[in-house]
Amino acid sequence: MKNTIGSSTKLILLHPYIQKQGSSNRFWALAFVSLLTLAFLLTLIYTRESKITTSIAVASTITSTSTPPLSKAVARALVHYASNSNNTEHMSYTDIKHIADVLQKCSQPCNLLVFGLTHETLLWKALNHNGRTVFIDENRYYAAYIEEKYPEIEAYDVQYTTKLSEMKELIAGVKEQVRNECKPVQNLLFSECKLGLNDLPNQFYEVDWDVILIDGPRGYWPEAPGRMSAIFTASVLARSKKGGNPKTHIFVHDFHQQVDRITSDEFLCKENLVKSMDMLGHFVLERMDANSFQFCRNHNSTTANSSS
Repeated sequence: MKNTIGSSTKLILLHPYIQKQGSSNRFWALAFVSLLTLAFLLTLIYTRESKITTSIAVASTITSTSTPPLSKAVARALVHYASNSNNTEHMSYTDIKHIADVLQKCSQPCNLLVFGLTHETLLWKALNHNGRTVFIDENRYYAAYIEEKYPEIEAYDVQYTTKLSEMKELIAGVKEQVRNECKPVQNLLFSECKLGLNDLPNQFYEVDWDVILIDGPRGYWPEAPGRMSAIFTASVLARSKKGGNPKTHIFVHDFHQQVDRITSDEFLCKENLVKSMDMLGHFVLERMDANSFQFCRNHNSTTANSSS
């Protein structure tokens, strides 16, 4: 049995050299494929970066050459059609023309801040087409509607906490806190002054505004917010500029209204009034020193001499 089993046993010979040779071939094949892949990726990345660089250069050239200043003829046409609208709440031709003339002379890019979304909203955006135009409105739904309908419009809603009937008390409060929370030069983002607007986007307070138009909030009834906060905020923004043109043009529409005139006299100051026409008051304020605690050179208050 043992011999039978032994004679029928078969020997299996292993050849390790052949196996190593196969592994070596696979290794070199894998290395070759890896090199091809790496070369392809490097070529792709280089080509893509080259195209991006070229595209950026072309885009920059197009941007710099495709936004020339608005021609006077186009500006006149815009003003004409805006002032001849059937809308009963539109500005007069005289008022629009005066603001448009200042915008035309504003150094580019011009930063325009407008309190109030009105009939002239698209006009201001068009006249300042090379600059930045920001709108502030008390109606969050209307601001959202305007932004949805006109995506090029940058609008923010703000909650006013003031009442028109409290004008005298609010102005008196500013005078009491003129060296603290209600300073004429400060970053309103960190202010607790009742007349200061401090709930707008942070970057809003870092912009050096060249022109500010106050045409809102709406309403002149006792419970309406009034424009005291808008006028006070505009005066602080103008005096607190850190760069750009040291002068800021501030327009107050409905300047004939008692509350607007009184508040303007207190914070924009009569000595800064350049022109008063129709329903518009035009002030030019200059940047002030951070240690200044006086809005106007003349301390005589117009509030005491005005009826409530």
